[in-house]
Amino acid sequence: MTTVDAKKEVHQKSHALELLDRALRLHAAKGKKVVAVDLKADGLSEDELLKLILGPTGNLRAPTLRVGKTLVVGFNEEMYNSVLK
Repeated sequence: MTTVDAKKEVHQKSHALELLDRALRLHAAKGKKVVAVDLKADGLSEDELLKLILGPTGNLRAPTLRVGKTLVVGFNEEMYNSVLK
């Protein structure tokens, strides 16, 4: 497992796209809203996906976890319980 301090190591669009390329599923939380995406079947555009995982500054939102082939972005306790069990 690799841990990166998001305040010291900023990841922008290119790194976010690399993470998406290696994932099959995306779970993204913004506030109470949680979005689950099958990256191969759902057909979202690159811009739509980037809106889910990048913050207003254009940096990868924290926390971001890669669990196998699943990318988890943002914090929502219910999402974490379902994805990490």
